[in-house]
This record gives sequence, structure tokens and C-alpha cells, in this order.
Amino acid sequence: MIGSQDLETGFQNRSARIAAFNLTNAAAASLAVVTLSLCLVVALTALSIRVMAATAIGG
Repeated sequence: MIGSQDLETGFQNRSARIAAFNLTNAAAASLAVVTLSLCLVVALTALSIRVMAATAIGG
């Protein structure tokens, strides 16, 4: 009985480690997507400011 309890504990720890690893990967992927989105918003904002400035001077 003691041996079977040790095996069950080992499997639980392994699944917990895998779940934590997957959660870490999901958080890293989410952070990467947010960072990429923020960079895209900043680039589009800078581009639109340049276009607005060019049309104000030209018009």
C-alpha cells in the first residue's frame, strides 16, 4: 500500500509540473501577443501622425 501511494504522489507532482509548464508557456505567448499588438498600435499611431502633418502642410 505504501508503494502505491508513493506512485500516485509522483504522478500528481508530474501532472502539476506539466500544468505549470503549460501555464507558463500560455502566459509567455499571451505576453508576446500583447507586446506585438502594442508595437503595431504605436507604429500605426506614428504613421498616422506623419500623414496628418504632411496633409496639414500640403493643404
